[in-house]
Amino acid sequence: MLFLFVILHLYFATILLLIYGFTKVKTYYSIDLKPKTAFAIIVPFRNEADNLPLLLESFSKLNYPMDLFEVILVDDESEEEFSTQHSVFSIQIIKNNRVSNSPKKDAITTAIPFVKTDWIITTDADCIVPENWLLTLDNYIQHNKVSMIAGAVTYNCDTTFLQQFQQLDLASLQGATMGSFGIDKGFMCNGANLAYTKSLFKKLNGFDGNNKIASGDDVFLLQKAMAKYPEKVHYLKSKNTIVTTSPLPDWKSLFDQRVRWASKTAAYQSNFGQFVAILVFVANLGWIFSLGLGIFRLIPIENMVLFLIIKFIVDTLLIQKTNAFLGNKSHYLVLGNLIYPFFSVGVALYSLFGKYEWKGRRFK
Repeated sequence: MLFLFVILHLYFATILLLIYGFTKVKTYYSIDLKPKTAFAIIVPFRNEADNLPLLLESFSKLNYPMDLFEVILVDDESEEEFSTQHSVFSIQIIKNNRVSNSPKKDAITTAIPFVKTDWIITTDADCIVPENWLLTLDNYIQHNKVSMIAGAVTYNCDTTFLQQFQQLDLASLQGATMGSFGIDKGFMCNGANLAYTKSLFKKLNGFDGNNKIASGDDVFLLQKAMAKYPEKVHYLKSKNTIVTTSPLPDWKSLFDQRVRWASKTAAYQSNFGQFVAILVFVANLGWIFSLGLGIFRLIPIENMVLFLIIKFIVDTLLIQKTNAFLGNKSHYLVLGNLIYPFFSVGVALYSLFGKYEWKGRRFK
């Protein structure tokens, strides 16, 4: 029982530290400067014929000069060829050159020689970008000496429990991401909204060293950059740059995606990132353990309730702050917090031994 309370105190302190870090990252508003930064937007895709037109439409609505950005679509062995009609901005479609176990890392690496600008942005085919996305990034770049910028991602959700559960999970990850940057320990980001310079990518030797892991095109590159040039890596906390994506349609797809995300944790270069990942796993396992002990009256019921309440409070504080920034309402908080430890522990354990399916392929 002493072990559980030690874990609870560590977890409580760590989440409060991340909440503090979240508040330290100042919200950025500026869109007043004249645009001057040229961007290349890289979009890896596989079988996204339904989603890509929506993404491209959102690009066409960007409040940014069309001659200052180009779009490079990297086709990763789609079953049907995707083509575009006349566009008001530059679009290239190229084939992915598969050389590793990571299709997305290969896609970005394949696109790099086609990039004519120094600034690169990656996003996903099932995303929608806001109209001031590039303008805000440009203003931030003009105001700061920066080589990598991480941004926020949220879901476009309905009120069903499956979609709201995904939003609660993503909000906790986004909150931890912002919080870690606020305490100068940034270790996570999302490749659906990540910008960096081509020169930084080359200085870091791209994805060398972690291309045997299927996922992590975003996190591993960030952690390499944080290790070498921490002062050049920033988080852009702006409502103008929140990228929206679609929630997954079923629990199996969600489980596979989260296993894919969890599979890279053991290879984290960030010690703080590994500490947080292990602590979250142990705290969720402890939550399940204490629940079982309480049900079978092996510990006082008051102790079990205390553990559950304290964890619920700190988790909810982080989620609520994040959702307030993202503009989302929090639904099913109690039910979501009851189910999440089982889901999270299951994902973590399966990621160590099992295989998962993504985009019609099997990975280990």
